[in-house]
Amino acid sequence: MVITRAIRPLKHHGALRGSARSAFSTTAATRTTSVTLKALGLDSYNLGVYNGEWSGNGDVVETINPATGEVLGAVQQASGKDLDHTLQCATKAAKMWREVPAPKRGEIVRQMRNALSEKIEPLGRLVSLEMGKILPEGIGEVQEYVDIADYAVGLSRMLNGKVIPSERPGHMMMEMWNPLGVVGVISAFNFPVAVYGWNSALSLVCGNAVVWKGAPTTSLTSVAVTKILAEVLEKNGLPGALCSLATGGADIGEQMAQDKRVNLVSFTGSTSVGRKVALTVQER
Repeated sequence: MVITRAIRPLKHHGALRGSARSAFSTTAATRTTSVTLKALGLDSYNLGVYNGEWSGNGDVVETINPATGEVLGAVQQASGKDLDHTLQCATKAAKMWREVPAPKRGEIVRQMRNALSEKIEPLGRLVSLEMGKILPEGIGEVQEYVDIADYAVGLSRMLNGKVIPSERPGHMMMEMWNPLGVVGVISAFNFPVAVYGWNSALSLVCGNAVVWKGAPTTSLTSVAVTKILAEVLEKNGLPGALCSLATGGADIGEQMAQDKRVNLVSFTGSTSVGRKVALTVQER
């Protein structure tokens, strides 16, 4: 749903020059949006649920450039049933993923890092358009994801345990780190890429599947990032549910926090909502 404005022939009167500049400016902004969406595999309407397949049965939400009021596109959000199915898929994928050696998991994250780096300019521009940051900040945020992926790749070869002396003769104790299962990530609008990246890269190398609910005002960015990751998983013959997405509002976040299949919930947002999420998880 890209907004365009027709440019009418204008006479060279001083009163009309500002209107002419405004019309040309609006058209240029629309063209920039269109090129950015196309580079990221997005359209004016997009599905906002991914678990190996794209779907969406919730409300259709338009995302708007906060600086100009331009409608950038629309995303069909997740319904409660969509999230339930996505968690089923993520739980199944996690059981397979935990058996993959950690260095092999790191290799997949390395490929994700490269894929994100290749799309850093259009993805950073989308962050700028949708969230309102200046372009260098938008690109810098994607770089944050790239940087944590570098760290995660190294970490995949350093998940060491311990051998601990025992008081009992002929015995020893061993410590080994095990994956949790499914990690739910609820991220805020102001860092629509970096916060998810910090959580996702580390969760994946540690053997967990990830289910992401980003802010509804930055749903296009959530879809764009997930498309990049999904392509890497597909190329490697891995289940897409390892990097699941369920866009939506507070109802989807609350359902995620209540669901026992989500073994860890990472929430970024206000203190008041954070307290509610913490209590919801603790009351399971």
